[in-house]
Amino acid sequence: MPLDQLVPTIDDRTFADLVTEARTRIPRYTPEWTDFNESDPGMTLIELFAWMSELLVYRMNKVPQLNYYKFLELIGFELTPAQPARAEITFPIQPSYTLPSVIIPMATQVSSEQPDEEGPVIFELDRALVAITASLDAVQINEPPMYKEVSVANGDAKTGFAVFGNLARPGAALLLGFASTLPFPEVELDLAFFTQPAAGTVPAATCGGAAAIPAWATVAWEYWNGSDWMPMALVKDDTASLTQDGHVRIQLPPIGSLVLDTMGAKTDVPRYWIRARLVVSRYQLPPRLLAIRTNTASATQAETISFELLGASDGRPTQVFTTSGKPILEGTMGIEVDEGEGFVAWTEVPDPFGSGPDDTHYVLNRSTGEVRFGDGIRGRIPVANSANRMNIRATSYRVGGGARGNVAASALTSLLGALPGIAVNQITNLYAAGGGADEESLASARDRAPGMLRTRDRAVTPEDFERLAIEAGIARAKALPLRHPDFPTMQVPGVVSVVVVPNVPGDAPMPNPVTLKTVCAYLDSRRLLTTELYVMPPRYRTVTITARIVASDDADSAKVQGAAFAAIDSYFDPLTGGEESTSTVPGRGWPFGGGIYYSQVIRRLLVPGAKRIASVRMQLDDLVAEPCGDLQLDDDELLVSGIHQIQVDYEAST
Repeated sequence: MPLDQLVPTIDDRTFADLVTEARTRIPRYTPEWTDFNESDPGMTLIELFAWMSELLVYRMNKVPQLNYYKFLELIGFELTPAQPARAEITFPIQPSYTLPSVIIPMATQVSSEQPDEEGPVIFELDRALVAITASLDAVQINEPPMYKEVSVANGDAKTGFAVFGNLARPGAALLLGFASTLPFPEVELDLAFFTQPAAGTVPAATCGGAAAIPAWATVAWEYWNGSDWMPMALVKDDTASLTQDGHVRIQLPPIGSLVLDTMGAKTDVPRYWIRARLVVSRYQLPPRLLAIRTNTASATQAETISFELLGASDGRPTQVFTTSGKPILEGTMGIEVDEGEGFVAWTEVPDPFGSGPDDTHYVLNRSTGEVRFGDGIRGRIPVANSANRMNIRATSYRVGGGARGNVAASALTSLLGALPGIAVNQITNLYAAGGGADEESLASARDRAPGMLRTRDRAVTPEDFERLAIEAGIARAKALPLRHPDFPTMQVPGVVSVVVVPNVPGDAPMPNPVTLKTVCAYLDSRRLLTTELYVMPPRYRTVTITARIVASDDADSAKVQGAAFAAIDSYFDPLTGGEESTSTVPGRGWPFGGGIYYSQVIRRLLVPGAKRIASVRMQLDDLVAEPCGDLQLDDDELLVSGIHQIQVDYEAST
């Protein structure tokens, strides 16, 4: 039995219990006291002391919880700070702009037009972007000798298109046509690719492993010079050969190298053409795209604060200074101290226990914005500087984070500031932002603490992977040892796949690629060196219950039916369902791979007012259970409720 079930409550007596106990003792100690009415002064005193005693009992009952939290504080346990959302934002250029390209600086801010109670949601670019004036208005697939135009499908979230055709044979190519009256610039071209998951899912994120993961394909990038295709230098490919969301950066040739021409099925006007040609194909499934975008950059829900004066050192140990903004994003804080010879950068450390007396270290609490310096034994004490009354400053840091950053598609449209040539009324995010999570709750931290003490921030067992994945900001996780996402029917040694469910509204919460990459990055630094790790979304199966309930004669059949629908929906919910859930009390979510048992469904349908269950039929997708039989899910599957059919009758009508 867990120890938490053996820990007693210090005192569970209430005000009424204390008054009753005092009244029962009156005949024994003061038999002459016979008036027990509330108007009696003695009873008034009893109630007064009972009220004061209840306050003391309440405070005493808080002692075990206080000791628990103090112990966590003693070992350096902290709440997981808020995590920022990320989005891909497109910056179209005005057609009348006279230059072939424009630089959009790093930290350019874009916000949502409809702020919430906390104000507008602001995103900042993670790196500078070179935007081109030429418009990508033609997309073709070349499967020699055939050309297929897919310009309309480029950006259609429902349709999508096969990048190299349905067979993805060597020699197939993706052609991109750019319309412009200006010469094509000699810049680093940044292309953003949004992939289409197979069967409406999100592809698994690869987190690394003992051996390098081979590329799915070899792709050559080329440009059309008017008579032949010429090679271009590939700077970086984040898409794993166009199989996952990311960016491809290409170094364009000198100005004048690209020549306007018609190509394939696009003969209306001359365009500049570049192509991705498939040289070697190892695809298991031909990759598909939802959209290709130019002038698109990754942005983080954050705001940068620069050169903030925090205060002056007085030479005392363990000084604490607080920033104006919080929470602070990890790895963005820079602290400088002027001890008389100008400002010098100090180093952030997770704790001071490894610091010496002269180590210029500080400890940052990202949630509260507190900057704590050493005590002269563990970490240096900043020297007071009479010539500079504000000798401690933050050179730069970024604040942001929270689930509010998971804005919908087309929500980021307001440019903060001015940029030459940008069509400000067309700025948008093609797809929803993802990865944002609020600061961890105290209850969640209390549940997480035992696992942290057991694993010491290392992922070894399946439970370790699940706990650490939840720390990364998702709602639920299931680790599947020996499961490879590309070979689900085989046991692959050294492989661990982690199925994650985000805490987002909806009947079937599905992580987007940003969330998968966030969890992937968090787990990658904590896995064993020999573990090949993947993070993937769950598979959802639709469950449909058809039932007939006989209600009691005095029951309202409409209320019985509504309660039955609510009970079934809450039971199968992936976030709050399961055996512990009710229509009013959430559970821990439907278990991964859990069985749908006929007897349990019957029990759920026996809501108040139900006399008996006349019939039940269970269906999982197209599979109908045998009469009184059960249904079973695979270990990476969850349920989503279909259109249940529940009929309620009275006994007399049967």
